[in-house]
Amino acid sequence: MIADLHDSWKIHLQSEFEKPYFKALMQFVTSEYDTTQCFPPSQLIFNAFEKCHFDDLKIVVIGQDPYHNSNQANGLCFSVNEGVTHPPSLINIFKEIASDLGTAYPENGNLERWAKQGVFLLNATLTVRAHNPGSHQNRGWETFTDAVIRTISNEKEGVIFLLWGGFAKKKIKLIDEEKHHILTSGHPSPLSANRGYWFGNKHFSETNNILKKKNLKTIAW
Repeated sequence: MIADLHDSWKIHLQSEFEKPYFKALMQFVTSEYDTTQCFPPSQLIFNAFEKCHFDDLKIVVIGQDPYHNSNQANGLCFSVNEGVTHPPSLINIFKEIASDLGTAYPENGNLERWAKQGVFLLNATLTVRAHNPGSHQNRGWETFTDAVIRTISNEKEGVIFLLWGGFAKKKIKLIDEEKHHILTSGHPSPLSANRGYWFGNKHFSETNNILKKKNLKTIAW
């Protein structure tokens, strides 16, 4: 599985791979995939790292768990495969993009196009048992992904972190606020969005404005 991690990440994360918790996590994940149906497909567990290389990373979006229904999860948080019905949170993300930027609602729910522009789409837990949300939490993934966030904070500068919802906001403690930009809002899930905590956050235009000021290429959301 680690072989699927792009080399640009391996040099920064090698010490994590050698820790006992990570070896135990890999044993657990291998066993789960061998004995039950899990998502995303095994070759896409580290897809966020493959599609957004460490050196190209400009923005971090933090999700919680992969989608747990068939054909949805593709290793990028909030993303689904092209042609798959958009889940409620993704619908609200796309509605905010359309409203914020004055563009059409995006038809393709596969956010690989974001990743290739430097948007790192990281779930805190990278795997899940089919139809069993949260089933792979507290097995070591959170320790690993916290280390990833901390590594980005320590070894890069000027990254824009988009923290949506209470779970993502807890990751602020891992980020050097003096070096990076942090934008927070409610979660795009219907429960939060319908209470007024998501729509109108303008994170997509604000992110591009920050990139412009740094003379960096903006994101085609």
